[in-house]
Amino acid sequence: MSEVKISAEPRTEFGKGGARRTRRAGKVPAVLYGHGEKPKHIALPSREFAAAIRKGGANQLFAIDITDGTQVLALPKAIQRDPIRDTFEHVDLILVRRGEQVTVEVPVHLTGEAARDTLIVHDHDTLSVTADATKVPDHLEASIEGLEAGSSVTAGDVELPSGVELAVDPTLPVAAVTAAPTAEQLEATLPEVEEATEEAEAETGEVTEGSEGADTTNGGESAEARTEA
Repeated sequence: MSEVKISAEPRTEFGKGGARRTRRAGKVPAVLYGHGEKPKHIALPSREFAAAIRKGGANQLFAIDITDGTQVLALPKAIQRDPIRDTFEHVDLILVRRGEQVTVEVPVHLTGEAARDTLIVHDHDTLSVTADATKVPDHLEASIEGLEAGSSVTAGDVELPSGVELAVDPTLPVAAVTAAPTAEQLEATLPEVEEATEEAEAETGEVTEGSEGADTTNGGESAEARTEA
């Protein structure tokens, strides 16, 4: 994976308020740490960072040029996103050096198509691997082409690029191929699903009715009494 050059500036404001102001300014609050260095708080340009992550994935290598004259290489260690707005809230970055071996989680993509009338259960969609910090793959691939029901794919079956090694047990299950349920089996489960749904609705109704008229104040005190206190 090629590195992405990105600018950054030191952060002097911390806490929730400072982070909010950083994000309002179009930047992502971030922390750089590792190699025994004191953590450094920085702000990254939101658009450039988001574009790099979309293209290179969560293991994108960054060449960061900080306005205080510092230049470093770093990999994302933890990324916090806002699930509603799909924006980046905060990033932890770990310092790396060229040629340094790092252990990271890499997504596993399943390729090909299994046999007809089967279902694929993806047990682990990422694998921990060790690689050169400048050569971390953006994804790994495992083939399920033609696999019959009862077959499985383990970590040892995943294709690894040159210089990349597994950091997990090779027998770790990655995916399993199971027989797809027949129409008769699906129909047989419908009554059970409907019954469970009806019971859940009935229980919800009982809870709602039981809560009507209940005193929700502390110790039965009125809102006025609490206000005066």
